[in-house]
Amino acid sequence: MKVTIISPRFPFSGRVPMVPPILEYLGALTLKAQPDAEIELLDANVTELRPEDIEADIIGISSMTATVTWAYKFADDLLELGKRVILGGIHPTALPEEAKKHADAVVVGEAESVWDKLLSDALQGKLDPFYYGERLPLDDLPIPLAGRLKGPYKFRAVFTARGCPYKCTFCSVRKFFGDTIRYRPIMSVVEEIETCTGKIYFNGDDNIWGGDVQRSIELFSELSKGTKKYWYGFGDLRAPQTPSGDRLLAAARASGLFSVWAGWETSSGEGLKNYHASAKQGRDREDAVRRIKDHGVDVTLFVVLGGRSDVAEDFDRAVALAKRLGVSVHPVLLTPLPGTELYDEYKPYLMPGKGWDFFTGVNAVFEHPTMSSRERENKYYETSLKLLGPGRIMRHLLEIPRKGFPMTHLMSLMMQIPMNRAMRKAYEEWKISGLAQ
Repeated sequence: MKVTIISPRFPFSGRVPMVPPILEYLGALTLKAQPDAEIELLDANVTELRPEDIEADIIGISSMTATVTWAYKFADDLLELGKRVILGGIHPTALPEEAKKHADAVVVGEAESVWDKLLSDALQGKLDPFYYGERLPLDDLPIPLAGRLKGPYKFRAVFTARGCPYKCTFCSVRKFFGDTIRYRPIMSVVEEIETCTGKIYFNGDDNIWGGDVQRSIELFSELSKGTKKYWYGFGDLRAPQTPSGDRLLAAARASGLFSVWAGWETSSGEGLKNYHASAKQGRDREDAVRRIKDHGVDVTLFVVLGGRSDVAEDFDRAVALAKRLGVSVHPVLLTPLPGTELYDEYKPYLMPGKGWDFFTGVNAVFEHPTMSSRERENKYYETSLKLLGPGRIMRHLLEIPRKGFPMTHLMSLMMQIPMNRAMRKAYEEWKISGLAQ
């Protein structure tokens, strides 16, 4: 049995040079269920794919909303050639009936509980239209097939937990993985990082430390005993403010954490309330940022802009925030993703003609009471380029505590300079697209 697994093409430039985690992991899950299976892993961002060149018993494509337009088109082309296609991922889980129009079968939710049955059904020449995955404990997961995929990749991602207890209305993580956090055994995580990752890796958890703080300390302590590696990930601002916050940060830093990305979300308390995003901020989020920096860890804050209650001045406040706290700020245009509460709230305001490939965080996809879509998008690009300007990047190096030198400083440069180039290119393409309209 041959199984081909595809990671779809992204509709925007500046993609992070990371191995698509789903490919190596789903490949390993396939071999766990069918040890004799032949596995082919394809990344459409690296390899030019043609449907007629793909020969397999089943072809699986895992997609998020931003990549699902490409996934649907490619799946349709495969179906026309008589090939069997399976769709899964966050977007097909949110809209399974839509996804089924482009596939023989759809995996809804997590794959571990249904992948074995799906493969067995495929061997027997039959497939159910939908396979509904359960949220199982994470005790017996396979190690990803590291090294099978060739390409210009710089690092890999790992995950140590699934689920999120916070109820932010714009986030699809809780809807997909559940509101109860499930943890992988610590030593399984340590084994994967030791055997599969290089010098630098990404912790793909929705929150690297915000669930069980003591468990996070234990994980970081075990990691610090192994090969010296450096990593970054997403974390809330509440955990550093807990009584164990300093121990948590010290352990994270000792394990190689050099940068944490945190959701600041919005500068207004009313905005945090509207998005139900207050809980993960803690009592004093500015103090949390200072604590993280004091341990030599760089901080990037994600700020959501362009919501229906936002004003033009909010874009300027994002720039002021970076200067005031001495951090990097990454602005994102508010995007109501399918499956979230925000999508239901904003559905009446969605603009016609904006397909799923516009739902990337850089496009305005809904009507605003006072700002046009072009105004919001222009403000987004102008704000991003101010935050990524050469002067701002160099000043930020002086804002990172010396305790983080040299790796934190080097990685800050390595991340922001390519982002600056990608943003400039995207802005020029955006301006050209406006002239063509």
